Amino acid sequence: MLITSAPVATGCIAVLGILGMLLRPWKLPEALWVGLATLALLILGLISFQDAARAVLKGTDVYCFLSGMMVLAELARHEGLFDWLAALAVRCSKGSPARLFALVYMVGTVVTVLLSNDATAVVLTPAVYAAARRAGAQPLPYLFVCAFIANAASFVLPISNPANLVVYGAHMPPLIRWFGEFGVASMVSILVTFFILRFTQRRDLSGTISGVIALPVLSHGGKFAAAGIGLTAAALLIASSLDWRLGLPTLLAGCATAAAILFINRRPPWIIIRDISWSVLPLVAGLFILVQAVDRTGALQPIVRLLTSSASAAPGLTALSAGAMVGFLSNLLNNLPVGLLAGSLASGAHLSPQLTGALLIGVDLGPNLSVTGSLATILWLIALRREKQAVSAWQFLSLGCLLMPAALLAALVSFLGFAAHQ
Repeated sequence: MLITSAPVATGCIAVLGILGMLLRPWKLPEALWVGLATLALLILGLISFQDAARAVLKGTDVYCFLSGMMVLAELARHEGLFDWLAALAVRCSKGSPARLFALVYMVGTVVTVLLSNDATAVVLTPAVYAAARRAGAQPLPYLFVCAFIANAASFVLPISNPANLVVYGAHMPPLIRWFGEFGVASMVSILVTFFILRFTQRRDLSGTISGVIALPVLSHGGKFAAAGIGLTAAALLIASSLDWRLGLPTLLAGCATAAAILFINRRPPWIIIRDISWSVLPLVAGLFILVQAVDRTGALQPIVRLLTSSASAAPGLTALSAGAMVGFLSNLLNNLPVGLLAGSLASGAHLSPQLTGALLIGVDLGPNLSVTGSLATILWLIALRREKQAVSAWQFLSLGCLLMPAALLAALVSFLGFAAHQ
């Protein structure tokens, strides 16, 4: 009886842990709920300590990547780089809300591509809000930009979203192949999201705003942070082209940039360390354990058999359907655990590059439907609350229903169409 009920118990505990992460009862930290779920699995013997340790070690590359990116993002925030970029966008808008919208979208795209979607949500959002308020603009359209571009541009590069590392794991495609597979689809995703978002916000983007605001002086630390981000991006592009794992180079680049800036400013390291959300690391480690426990129950095997049999009969339709289903599922369970499940499916079933790529697009772009879709969107909401700016789940969903299905379908069709002609 215990053996037959073990998969059900494991699944229920995993789902409860993820729901706790998304809903945060009593406003307790997300990592706590995932940690309690993993502890319950261990106490009940639903996963051994050895298997849990192996699951945690699987995420070493992701932890290094996240740590390096969080250090770089915090350095840029602390040195005022994002405030300077947002203020520069207002100056360049020349009093046009529509032009400011396009400029913020461009800045958000660059930040997402080079620093990952979490940086756009956490660090760019408050800078854009402050700049919009100083310019006398309605902040909400520009804040929506930060949320939606964080996911829409998150598969331009492997480094643009931690979920990319999760889906592919040790089998990350080399950079040239990545561009060949996802280049067209990512551009389609960015453009479709821009035009639909721009159309839905057209009423708030009429009239004029103040294009004359004080441009903060970018400190030497801010310039070093910008240079460090650029050099890190270049180093990661080289590492990716050589088919190296990205976690350790990202961590080393972040630490080297931090050391240089702290040395120049004669500041102790804890000034940067204390403001980084380190709880993200145990949260991700706990999710690795939850997915490993579900995988060991064999619950994924029927899905593997269905995907492999369908892919052999109708590869294009299977990839399109799988990408769409994963995209919508990401909004129910969050895209990070769904990405881990997709990665387990891809490696366990040896799925084709076409099918794996469709799953990745669903994991990255699908969360633009709801506020629970990705960690980046949840962090975006937290950043808004700090600024006393409220966006309800229904308000986001109403906009997401227009944006996400169109962008996801366009990206999947362009990805599959381009792959078919290779």
